[in-house]
Amino acid sequence: MENKNIFKGVLFVACGASFYGMLATFVKMAYDEGFTTAEVTASQFIFGILTLGIINLVMHAIYPNLAKIKKEDVKKLLLAGSSIGFTSLFYYLAVQYINVSIAIVLLMQTVWISIITESILTRTFPSGKKIIATIIVLVGTALATNLISQSVELNYKGLFWGMLAACSFTTTMFTSNSIANYLPPYKKSLFMVLGGGVVVATFVFFSQIGPHHFEGLKGFYLNFSDDTTGIKEFNTDIFMRWGIVLSLFGTVLPPILLNKGFPNTGLGLGSIVASIELPVSVTMAFVLLHEQVLLIQWAGIVLILFAIVFMNVNFGKKKALI
Repeated sequence: MENKNIFKGVLFVACGASFYGMLATFVKMAYDEGFTTAEVTASQFIFGILTLGIINLVMHAIYPNLAKIKKEDVKKLLLAGSSIGFTSLFYYLAVQYINVSIAIVLLMQTVWISIITESILTRTFPSGKKIIATIIVLVGTALATNLISQSVELNYKGLFWGMLAACSFTTTMFTSNSIANYLPPYKKSLFMVLGGGVVVATFVFFSQIGPHHFEGLKGFYLNFSDDTTGIKEFNTDIFMRWGIVLSLFGTVLPPILLNKGFPNTGLGLGSIVASIELPVSVTMAFVLLHEQVLLIQWAGIVLILFAIVFMNVNFGKKKALI
């Protein structure tokens, strides 16, 4: 039964991470239409919160006796959920300063950060398999982003935001794994996305809405963003154009699936499985954006997938290294 639960956990985490991987392509398409980070994240979280709220109302009507959230866990989930909002914002800020390939590599540092975090929390040394799989994932990531053959100028601000994104994503994985696991995934996800929504709302106000209407906030915004091209009025067209798609692939399906999967996989294994986000993202860019993907990049994708399989080959044995 335990091995079966681990397999189901791997499947849910892989699906959740895959949806996150698809999201990057849709966000880029929205950017190509002139929408800003504030508009993209606002539409994503507003529609996400509304959708999760409706799901919770429907499920409560069908199953009125399902577990209710404990008062002490409300604050925990809201605070933990802020990491979902921070991850999106930090990653988008990183892309402003560095090449997208480098930003993805930095986000993938979640793999070793998660394993170290799990080791510290459990006071155990990572298994040999986790260490080997981590190395394979990192090598595969470098190949999949074609980092080796590029001449890249690293910006310290981009490195800073990229590493913060990785740390924030690790926090998301940890909270999905450890807080209020007695709740149905859709209810737990609602509270976490609400927490992320507070972070995004604050960012939207200070980066676009506030500076547009209040003269005193313009200096703060320009110092924060290095954007000297002017501050545009919030474009509500984003809600009709991309809101539903961004919310489904960013704040509805992934949180539910990750909250369902991580309690069964554990943080270390779950973070490695979640690295499937990268090959999915590259494939989506190849299919929908017609971006060139070289043979060396496909080799990296194969390596990452191999690492995921490598971590799961012992599921049928009595002592799984999880």
